[in-house]
Amino acid sequence: MIQVYRSWILSMSQNQYDQPRFNLKSYLNDFNPWHNIKVMHTNVPNDILAGITVAVIAMPLALAFGVASGLGAEAGMWAAICGGILVGIFGGSNTGVSGPTGPKVVQLAAIIAATKMASGEPDIVFAMSMVFLSGLICIVLALMKIGRFIYYTPYSVVSGFMCGIGVIIILLEIPPMLGFATPNSVMSAIKQIPYDIMHEKPHALIVSLATFATILIWPRLTKKQWLPAPLMGLIVGTSLAHLLQFKDIEYIASMPVGVPHLYWPDFSRFGDMIGGAFALAGLCIFDSLLTCLVADNMTNERHNSDREIFGQGVANMGCGIVGGVTTATATMRTVANIKCGGKTGLASITHGLVLLALMLGLAPYASYIPMACLAGILLKVGMDIIDYRVLPVLHRMPFMDSICFWAVLILTISVDLLVAMGVGITIAFVRIVQELGQAYEQNVVNLNEISRPLPADVSMPEDLKEKVLKLRLEGPLFFGVSDTIYRTSSALVDYKYLIVRMARVPMVDMSGAYLLEDIIDKAHEQGATVFFTGLRPQVERTLNRLKIIEKVTEENCLATFNDAILRIQELESRQSDTEHQVEYEDVSRV
Repeated sequence: MIQVYRSWILSMSQNQYDQPRFNLKSYLNDFNPWHNIKVMHTNVPNDILAGITVAVIAMPLALAFGVASGLGAEAGMWAAICGGILVGIFGGSNTGVSGPTGPKVVQLAAIIAATKMASGEPDIVFAMSMVFLSGLICIVLALMKIGRFIYYTPYSVVSGFMCGIGVIIILLEIPPMLGFATPNSVMSAIKQIPYDIMHEKPHALIVSLATFATILIWPRLTKKQWLPAPLMGLIVGTSLAHLLQFKDIEYIASMPVGVPHLYWPDFSRFGDMIGGAFALAGLCIFDSLLTCLVADNMTNERHNSDREIFGQGVANMGCGIVGGVTTATATMRTVANIKCGGKTGLASITHGLVLLALMLGLAPYASYIPMACLAGILLKVGMDIIDYRVLPVLHRMPFMDSICFWAVLILTISVDLLVAMGVGITIAFVRIVQELGQAYEQNVVNLNEISRPLPADVSMPEDLKEKVLKLRLEGPLFFGVSDTIYRTSSALVDYKYLIVRMARVPMVDMSGAYLLEDIIDKAHEQGATVFFTGLRPQVERTLNRLKIIEKVTEENCLATFNDAILRIQELESRQSDTEHQVEYEDVSRV
């Protein structure tokens, strides 16, 4: 990991100064939807069939997520429609399919529960304005090119996050499976579950378990993609409720037919919504790009992270206007799309158009679907999100990885998704900085201990060689290694010349620069001269800006170690001539 981190720092430091001049046209072209549109004709039959299949998979999930959000089933459908069509046009993954996802719905549901109106009804205008603002934030972040940072998220953070989301969904869906309302928060669910178990409603439990069992068993009975397990579970659970005439269970509220009600953003409470909007945007980016990485591994292609974030921003702004819950690239739908032969954004667009047709024509029939049936579907979704690859090796994980995993998992469940991510990444960051500091390569030797021969034209007395020290630094000189180097350099005594070799230092931050200044000041206190050799352009530029070079002088910043030796010989020669001149003048006076 340390070598990868060093390589990344090295490449970043080189790229920062080797890039061509900024070109606005080329920069904006990266977000041009024509990149997606121009390839849609290459796989039309398979893309259309894949899109129809994915729409069938997405419909029960969209309905369930809409209900779970607290905004109603139609909110989930409109989010799936916006995500499918808009991200298919503007997104950065040819095979990604977007819509409401578990992590984002959990986050939105918590925000909606905390901002309900006095009547107890959700403040839909506030919620939609926040979703719109989160989309706008995604677009700004995409223009800032932050997509590449997803590759630097530690696996322990990702795993803890996904396991936490899975546990949240499972806990939230237990009450509706037992026939009770969905709790507003995880803590409420934990408090409510014992009571619900003691007073469970048998009919609701039968429907939810039948739905859940169907989703588990159906893939083992058939490989047909056109009738996916979630849809079959929806059919079985709904049919069972009506055949057995279960009247004492709750059903989805009727959904309006036709075009959606439009919500224009109201930013009068901007201060109240900005935090939640950033949380939704951050979760959208993280959720979407992780799914894109899964798609890349399956297709051997490479998505465009920044364009994907841009597409998600457009889709979430659309959701905020039409009343949809927030969207992100969804793993289940993306994997299904790839397995069904989808290869371009046309599949995602087709999926959105099919859902739009269903919404415009079949919306009234959603009121026949039991809430317990949707709870059974979401229970399976929660179980699928958990990272089962990590669970068997939890007791064998490295100590810091284990701390990171459990911290993210516990904070995801008990506090907030974004807080959990921030804490997890901070722990991982501290760990890598600590490891880099411990593994930083440096050494201090005098010329007598150097095995390499001096330049042929250099003659230096042995007693002078003892007074010349070489301090070799290797790797990025940043705050994480400053203490290690300072402890080594502070022990240096009794020297006349100090050569600091920096040919293998790719970058230096302010902490590293001021560490060099401390070394220089300590050398000057002893009457010693300091030389820098092999300074890279970026490092030299930083040291110049902080006026560190002034203390060494330009003449003592040299290209190679041999140049420094020759410079020492020159200074010694001048000093010798000066001493002889002084002696001659003293003799003349006598």
